[in-house]
Amino acid sequence: MNTETKISMPIKGTPFAHQQRAFEFALEKFNASHGVALLMEMGTGKTVTSIAITGALHLAGRVNRVIVVAPLSVLGMWEEEFSRFAAFPFTAVVLNKGSCKDKADELAKLTTIGLQIAIVNYETAWRIEKDLLAFDADLIIADEGHKMKEARTAQSKAMHHLGDNARYKLLLTGTVITNREIDVFSQYRYLNSNIFGTSFYVFRNRYFDMVGYGNHTPQFKKHMLEDFLKRMHSIAFRVTKGECLDLPEITEEVRIVELEPQVQRIYAQIEKESFTELIGTEVSAVNVLTKLLRLSQVTGGHLTDDEGDTKAISKAKLNALSDIIDTIVTEDKKLVVMARFVPELNDIQALLLSKGIEYAVVRGGIKDREEEVRRFREDPNCRVFIGQIAAAGLGITLTAASTMVFYSLDYSMSNFEQAKARIHRVSQKEPCQYIYLVAKNTVDMKVIRALRHKVDLAKALVDDYRQGINPFKE
Repeated sequence: MNTETKISMPIKGTPFAHQQRAFEFALEKFNASHGVALLMEMGTGKTVTSIAITGALHLAGRVNRVIVVAPLSVLGMWEEEFSRFAAFPFTAVVLNKGSCKDKADELAKLTTIGLQIAIVNYETAWRIEKDLLAFDADLIIADEGHKMKEARTAQSKAMHHLGDNARYKLLLTGTVITNREIDVFSQYRYLNSNIFGTSFYVFRNRYFDMVGYGNHTPQFKKHMLEDFLKRMHSIAFRVTKGECLDLPEITEEVRIVELEPQVQRIYAQIEKESFTELIGTEVSAVNVLTKLLRLSQVTGGHLTDDEGDTKAISKAKLNALSDIIDTIVTEDKKLVVMARFVPELNDIQALLLSKGIEYAVVRGGIKDREEEVRRFREDPNCRVFIGQIAAAGLGITLTAASTMVFYSLDYSMSNFEQAKARIHRVSQKEPCQYIYLVAKNTVDMKVIRALRHKVDLAKALVDDYRQGINPFKE
């Protein structure tokens, strides 16, 4: 890190050099502009950078009230990251429980003293827009800002109104241009209306010709490219994983997922039954892992009854994965998703089909593994690789992607390490990121902890039981 930096980032730990540059860029721009875009790819640490910017503005007496708007699946991550990295006092509340009235009431409980942070998802933000406006935030942070690419949706309009009311705005995304340049307008309308104006139609007429049948298809005017890019990048800091030479070879993120209340009740009942059934028996690695298996299936969204029939009961992990996929596609990258159970693989494939995203898959029953891998490696339209851990953990190279999501985990240390090695190989040109989807307060926590710390999971669970501890309880 450059030792000549003028402003220290108020965070715990040492920032990477690119985070320091992004931090200084934002603070400098905020002297003249009301909005800054951090176009930082997933895995480059834009959340930590934003926390540092928030802290610096607060410590300078410029910000006291903050609204973070993010996809539902990462709300808990924002709360956790503030607690982990903020080297300044704050109070934060996550508005994700109950009705809109409940959330508005929770927001109203925040005091006017010190730094107050409200964390809310996009869907809720437009539903409680009046309450958020009354909160009168000094700073709004829009995470995964491409969520508001459509200017005319209620969600985007609410963000525009909130942005107009705030002194400072941050937009966080890998890139503001998703599939079309026209997507930039809505995001910049929120961020700084001086850049591209407040009228979508004036913006469209300036930068696009309407072509095709009925003149309904916008076609970018190539001679306007220089003006377009100059305006867009005037308040944007851009960095990719490939450019971050200071990033370690591997970074890992445990993304906490909260199961739906009714699923939490089902899980708690099975957890209790599993422990009760062990009492009075000679506990072995086999029977404790067998019972753990059923709990792991529940965290992945499925329940198998006594007749052997499996039904879907939760979409918590699937929704979290959906947000990650949207980000990867927006950033024009590729993604590897690993899962253990067949119903999970079916869910993931169905999700990609519903999004119209091409994928390759290696799982039980797939005969031509080599063709699936080749297509993922060579076809630019094949964006996601789905692998069943037991089937796709050996003998294949998936370095077309540098991000891997573990939807669920095999208990085998060997299988875990082999699966990770599919993207972290000699031919990999970028730092690798591993994201673990972990259901809050479940066996998922024990499994990932054991695998990451190279602990024998079965032995640890048996030892817990012999000490009178429920081995399945987190």
